[in-house]
Amino acid sequence: MRKTEIALWLFLGVAVVAATVSVVNITRSPSAVAANSTIYKHLDLFGDVLEKIRADYVENPDDKKLIEAAINGMLSSLDPHSAYLNADHFRDMQVHTKGEFGGLGIEVSMENGLIKVVAPIDDTPAAKAGILSGDLISHLDDEPVLGLTLKEAVDKMRGPINSPIRLMVIRAGQEEPLEVKIVRAKIRINRVRSNVEGNVGYVRLPGFNENTDVELKDALLSLKKKIGSDKIEGYILDLRNNPGGLLDKAVSVSDMFLDQGAIVLTRGRNLEETERRVARKGDVTSGKKVVVLINGGSASAAEIVAGALQDHRRATIIGTRSFGKGSVQTIIPLGANGAIRLTTARYYTPSGNSIQAKGIKPDVKVEQDLPENLKKAQARTRGEASLRGHLKSESGEEVAGSSGYVPREKEKDKQLQYALDLLRGVVKAEKTIEGDTGEKKSIAN
Repeated sequence: MRKTEIALWLFLGVAVVAATVSVVNITRSPSAVAANSTIYKHLDLFGDVLEKIRADYVENPDDKKLIEAAINGMLSSLDPHSAYLNADHFRDMQVHTKGEFGGLGIEVSMENGLIKVVAPIDDTPAAKAGILSGDLISHLDDEPVLGLTLKEAVDKMRGPINSPIRLMVIRAGQEEPLEVKIVRAKIRINRVRSNVEGNVGYVRLPGFNENTDVELKDALLSLKKKIGSDKIEGYILDLRNNPGGLLDKAVSVSDMFLDQGAIVLTRGRNLEETERRVARKGDVTSGKKVVVLINGGSASAAEIVAGALQDHRRATIIGTRSFGKGSVQTIIPLGANGAIRLTTARYYTPSGNSIQAKGIKPDVKVEQDLPENLKKAQARTRGEASLRGHLKSESGEEVAGSSGYVPREKEKDKQLQYALDLLRGVVKAEKTIEGDTGEKKSIAN
């Protein structure tokens, strides 16, 4: 392919993408003509470099990989959240967004070339078939796992619902490998989890996918029924280490606790791209007290929910400062070539505050006590402000992340215990509770 043909192909690709996302408005003004001339020169430079690589690199390069790397480099240079998704990555993203797939229900890793079971997921085919944490899988339908990448192995374990697969399992303490036949079923990931804590309803949201709002509503109504609508003292919404997800689902979740008012404002490059999402009448909790738990791992959609409920004084926010990702990414499909994830807007809390590179500041700061092995590192999650190339805060104020540590034992979870005490009336939301590495001081709520 000649240099000019490469440059023309790339220019057409850029033009199509630009038209799709409506971020370029080319006119016939002199400035636009000059800009187009500059683009042609840069594309010509790209063509020169690509031609030299294809002609003189020490090994024969993969043209497809070169082009994908160039596109991804262009997008990732914009900010840490814009990227190119090839067809495989796009499919993986769709699985996580949809929140379900046909599979076995096990979390896995690789060890010495074999699949190692990290843990079977409760109530899935793998758990029911007796697969245990620590099991090694050596064969899938008589095909050796050795030589496969983790992704290739996972792809083979996934498949149509109700289709069978045979696993050869090596288990500690067993002299002979075990042959286990499993029938694939619908597996849901990032499921909403809930439980009763005395007269308090606890709900954990690990992410925001297509099922989150429906599952949350079911969980809230179930908790109300179990405890009794007249006895329930309130709800805890745990958004700690929730990395976010779908914007629409964050709006739906916020709406469940609100009767009116704005939930989130999004502003794009142009004024006409400003959008205001508003709550509809109907509070699923019937106005009961709500506490939202956040930490340094709470990002994006989780911050939208926390910010909306905080601004409307509908919930008390407890924990540590959130991640600070205040931008919206739009997935733009490119047919068989995958998709691009492009940052298209910033979002703001109902009061108009941007949390970009700042995060949500909790009403009551409660830090966890860290285990000895984590004290040096402070178990600090890198916040948005620490990411290279991040969108700058419009106010100029930036804060880098906070702790993302959550103890496994409930009794050691200071944030959870404080939330329970607050809802039960044992304490008032007026103190900052810090771990054994921090200074203790009072704040006004």
